[in-house]
Amino acid sequence: MAEPAKKTENITLDNVAEQKYDLITRRLQEVLGGDTIRAILAEGRAPKCYWGSAPTGRPHIGYFVPLTKIADFLRAGVAVTILLADVHAFLDNLKAPLELVAHRTKYYKHILKSVFTSLGIPTNKLRFVEGSSYQLTREYNMDNYRLCAIVTEHDAKKAGAEVVKQVESPLLSGLLYPGMQALDEQYLGCDFQFGGVDQRKIFTFAELYLPRLGYAKRAHLMNPMVPGLGGGKMSSSDPDSKIDFLEAPAEVRRKIKRAFCEEGNVQENGVLSFVEAVLIPISQLRIERLHGETGADADEGASAVGTQTPFALEGAPEGTVFSISRPEKYGGSLHYQAFADLKRDFADKKIHPGDLKTAVADAIVQLLEPIRKTFEESQEWQEVEKLAYPPPPQPEKKKKKKVYHPPPPGKGKNARADPAVATNGGDSVPASSEEAHSTAEAAKQQT
Repeated sequence: MAEPAKKTENITLDNVAEQKYDLITRRLQEVLGGDTIRAILAEGRAPKCYWGSAPTGRPHIGYFVPLTKIADFLRAGVAVTILLADVHAFLDNLKAPLELVAHRTKYYKHILKSVFTSLGIPTNKLRFVEGSSYQLTREYNMDNYRLCAIVTEHDAKKAGAEVVKQVESPLLSGLLYPGMQALDEQYLGCDFQFGGVDQRKIFTFAELYLPRLGYAKRAHLMNPMVPGLGGGKMSSSDPDSKIDFLEAPAEVRRKIKRAFCEEGNVQENGVLSFVEAVLIPISQLRIERLHGETGADADEGASAVGTQTPFALEGAPEGTVFSISRPEKYGGSLHYQAFADLKRDFADKKIHPGDLKTAVADAIVQLLEPIRKTFEESQEWQEVEKLAYPPPPQPEKKKKKKVYHPPPPGKGKNARADPAVATNGGDSVPASSEEAHSTAEAAKQQT
């Protein structure tokens, strides 16, 4: 993970406001426009933010990173909007028709609310908005046209390079994507937009072009991206790189067992990175909650479902955020209070990849258990899931065409007796060439 976001010192805050700013910006990879947030806090106002997701493929466990971070925002008193970007989902190289996007939007809302509840984050403090509820209005479309009149094709394509699916002949729809995401900041009334570091080019695009329309420049906060299980990007389109929120325990363990996790290698290690980006922050969140450190969010954890303890073994030292179970003959279990110590031990080959994988798989199964249970108990969600992600159509079995092959001369049920064949007591036997010739001559004389 990158170094923590650096504080901006231009605006002095009191202790309470400084603590809020630290909560808002901790564990992020980058902060653009931090002074904007500090100015709002200095005025005693509550900042407003939005986080958006386009409902295309099935959400995967990499989403735990931004969703967990939202707990920090609520603790700092931030008003949070969750955007279900249905129009964006359609525009992204037509990954799904509008009818299918509508079902997937409902599915995303179910899954996100379930994940928030499993993390102890109160959903009643979150505002859920569908993009189509305002992106189809006259006012929004006029602003979109105004934006199109000043944005070059080069800038639009560059802004969406990390987010919009890149193809050889891009559709115009993909070029509209970044501009609409920029306009969302104005129409959702946010002070900062939150997203993954893969959104950076769209964020800088928004900072450049919104002021040209007469709108305020917003701040942008970016979380790190979790590598996939194979070491590359965790992607909804690559089933081997990710684990879905509804994945069965056996499938979770199978995928983790196959994941790239070379002994001593801490680079592009998806298993190790997941501990850093997801498991340890959730453990810290739970430990702080046990100590009553929830800031402005007094409701945090009140409606939580599932296990709410850190990923530490029974009897682990106070403050342990992650434990690895090992038999005594291999040195006994290991307990860590900071990721840096775990990373160092793995690099020094003090931790076997198999032991790390087992601990991570156990933690993921525990994380997903309440989400799967909620799904299994909700008939509505199950019906939505079938509509949102129907099984792919089975290829039609090609029927074999019967081809008529005529029998050879003298064969078949209507064939005349072969003069070259004589009978002997009812049994057919080949006739000699002389017998066949005599028979043919006799037949000629009788006609």
